[in-house]
Amino acid sequence: MTLSQPSGEERRVQFLGGGIDGAPVAYLIVLAAVVTVLAFIPFSAVLGMGGSFPMSQGVYSLVGWLLGPLAGAVSSGIGTLIGVFVAPHTTRVWYVSVMSALITSFAAGAMAAGGKRRFWWILPFVLGVLGFAVYVGRGLQNGVALSTALMTTFVNWSALILYLLPTRTLFARWIASTHVAKMAAGLFLGTWMTYGLAHVCAGAITYLMFNWPAEVWMTLIPVIPVEFATRGAIGAVIGTGVITGLRSTGLIKPAHAAY
Repeated sequence: MTLSQPSGEERRVQFLGGGIDGAPVAYLIVLAAVVTVLAFIPFSAVLGMGGSFPMSQGVYSLVGWLLGPLAGAVSSGIGTLIGVFVAPHTTRVWYVSVMSALITSFAAGAMAAGGKRRFWWILPFVLGVLGFAVYVGRGLQNGVALSTALMTTFVNWSALILYLLPTRTLFARWIASTHVAKMAAGLFLGTWMTYGLAHVCAGAITYLMFNWPAEVWMTLIPVIPVEFATRGAIGAVIGTGVITGLRSTGLIKPAHAAY
């Protein structure tokens, strides 16, 4: 006696509602909690105004890729806001921290958006351009040499260029790839690129507030790329494990997720 193999269309699990922008509320809560927990862990000093960066900055982009632009921004924004109160040692200007989380997650989620959302990437790009103009413009007014300003802001203008060019959608395709090495590269470069947009917006605000001397710009030239590489590594390591795990478990995929 032989048993016949079942036939028919493959079953698909689909989320039908009850969430935010196509993402289950439970997902937002879990990822917000992850952002809050990582806010306790400092990984680099802020030379311009004292304090330290939280490790959570390395996963803002990942939250956007997992949940989509709107749900990702909400989740990382809430997690960062809670982190402001429970982990004040990694926060200096609370609204700048929350703004950075919102912009980064939104920019990441909008990288490969299609349909009516295909132009959403323009918003974080324009914000980044405006932030860059204010930041560098104020520096030049304060006597910072143009060459110094460009070297200090390398991570920012490189992020703007990468986000404007087709590399934006290329990195998104790598993140969606089943090839682990390609996915890790997309996560690293995507984190560098999307956080670079938020970083220059935050830098413009904090520079207007603290107005650190021109000498500090020279000191930041070798430091900032290392910090960005660290953020990228955090996003790649955590992101590769999380996305691989989500794919293997078959959990409901948010409507606008990039993986």
